[in-house]
Parts: sequence; C-alpha cells; structure tokens
Amino acid sequence: MRILVTGATGFLAQHLIPALQKRGHTIRALVLPSGDATWLLHRGVDIYRGDVRQANTLTQPLRDVDAVFHLAAAIGIRRPMKDYHAVNVIGTEHLCRAALAAGVTRLVHVSSTSVYKQGLGEAVREDFPLGPLPDPYPLTKAAGDELVQRMIVEEHLPAVIIRTSTFFGPGDHLNFGRIVDRLLARRAIIIGSGRNAVPFVYVADVVQGLLLALEHERVEGQIYNITDETCPTQEGLLLEIAEQVGARSPRIHVPYSILFSAAYVAERIAKLRQSEHPVVTRFGVALYGANNRYSIDKARTELGYEPRISLREGIRLAAAWYWDNASTPRVLPFRGSRITDTTEEGAEGLRGTSP
Repeated sequence: MRILVTGATGFLAQHLIPALQKRGHTIRALVLPSGDATWLLHRGVDIYRGDVRQANTLTQPLRDVDAVFHLAAAIGIRRPMKDYHAVNVIGTEHLCRAALAAGVTRLVHVSSTSVYKQGLGEAVREDFPLGPLPDPYPLTKAAGDELVQRMIVEEHLPAVIIRTSTFFGPGDHLNFGRIVDRLLARRAIIIGSGRNAVPFVYVADVVQGLLLALEHERVEGQIYNITDETCPTQEGLLLEIAEQVGARSPRIHVPYSILFSAAYVAERIAKLRQSEHPVVTRFGVALYGANNRYSIDKARTELGYEPRISLREGIRLAAAWYWDNASTPRVLPFRGSRITDTTEEGAEGLRGTSP
C-alpha cells in the first residue's frame, strides 16, 4: 500500500513508520515546511511539505494513496483555543475531505482517551459519552473525534477512530523524559493518595493497535480504545520509573482537590497575564491524579489486540533510551505553537515537530 502519515516527525510516527515499512508499505510523510525530516529521508520515506491547516497543500500528498494515518495534532497547554481548533478540528476536516476526494480506502484517525470524562473509576468503553475537561487539547480532540464520526455516517468516510491513552517509550521526551527529569531533580510529587489508576501503555502496543486498524477489513466506522488495561497506580508508576533510573521515589503527597483547585486559579492567572504557561493545569492534575481506566474488550475481540510489553519492560527500554540521550537531568524548553503527532500529556507548551 501507499500510505500517508501526518504528524510524521513526532514520537508515535518514529515507531509506526518503521513498522509499516517492515510490512512492505510505501510511506509518504506530511511534514511542515519548517519541519526537520532528516530521519525520514534516511529511511527512504517520500517527503511532502504541507500543513493540515492549509487544505490546498493536501492534494498532492494524497494522490494515489491507499490509506492515511492521521497523527498530526496540536498538543500541550494554554495556547489560544483557536490554535488548537485550527489543527485538531479544521485540520482534521481538511484531511478527511481531501482523503475522500482522493479515493482513500482507509483512514485511521488517532484520537485520545482524554475525550472522556476523567476520574470515573470504572473501565470506560467506547460507547461512553464524551466529557472532556475544559482544556484546549481535550476539547478540540473531542470535537475532531465527533467530526470524524459525523463524516463516517453522513459522507461515508472510510475511517477508523483509535483512542489512545498516555503512551511512552524510547524517544518520548514529553511524558517519560519529563517524569525522569523531575524524579532526578527531586521535584516529583504524588497527587492525592497515589493509589489511582494511571493508564500507561508502551508505544509498540499502540503501533500494534494502529496496524490492526489498518489491516482488518470490517472495522470501518468503528472506534477502539487502545491502551494497557493492566494499569499501574500513580505511586507504583513513579516508583517503578524511579527504580529503573536510579532516582528516589517521591514522598510528598498533595491532596487532589487542593491541587485541582489551585490549577483552576493558575489557569485564570495565566489567562489574565496572557501567559502560555500556567504553573499547573486541571488537565494535568486529572491525567495523573484521577482514577482513570479504559476498556480494551472491543479491540481485543474485534481486532485481536493484546498488549505485549509489560510496564516494567517498557520502562526498562525507555530508561535505556533516556540515559543514552541525556547524561544529566534537563529541563525541557517551552515550544512554540506547532504540530506534532498525538500524545497524551499534562505539562507545558505546544510540542514542536522534533521529538
């Protein structure tokens, strides 16, 4: 197959594209005009410069393409809502309409479990109503998800929606890298009791789910949660990462309700000051501090999906990558308003296209 991947310079694409090539597919990458495509060129990927926000840049990349993986998304915190909407909603619509016009036979849209209400405590299924927190990322991901659903029904878009939870692995500066940085700097805290479930899935298992969504014939119009339902607790996750990287596990507990309320105040202050970077956000608190579980029964039954990499093994692999790429703890810089592949997170900045 000829397959177009959007968000092709991001973390998830770095694992998905080699897996697609291993299956013999020819890959095209949609890369922003300013994006660094070096690693894609080294893998023999065809580079097409474009932007999902600009519909006229999508025609050429989609010509004679069989399938599309839509990974591109604006992610992060506290950019104006219009910046997120332009990518996660309007950009998604541009891509879907261009794919329809090009006669694409399968579009895999990467959504997010952040579109659900957080902290339900039970295993959330795909038929649960959406209830995103009032944060630009989950709000616009939910709107993009609903847009794709409408186009499936009304315009026969041949799409599958994959809702991923937080995923990690080698190359993950955004989640794993930042957690390790904070552990090594002794700045990590535990939100609440720490006994809440935190869905945390290894990136290779997410890739497995995406490949199954591409290859199964009778899944058009379906929605699947892709995660590892064997969730660690927040405290257990931090302890495991700390052990693997030789850091001290956090001891300080901050009550969830206090931190969530403080996050609301921090967001309001940031808005009044026109700052892009509140100290803490409600989305970040809920992502790691609420009791979140997601059912993968549907993906297991209909796709044959089964997580293969244990949390311990995944953290071991990610820790090895971390030490290969960072000899000292580092504080990641804030990034400008750009596009990358979809990833769950609850910290600062809109991620740039480089990992």
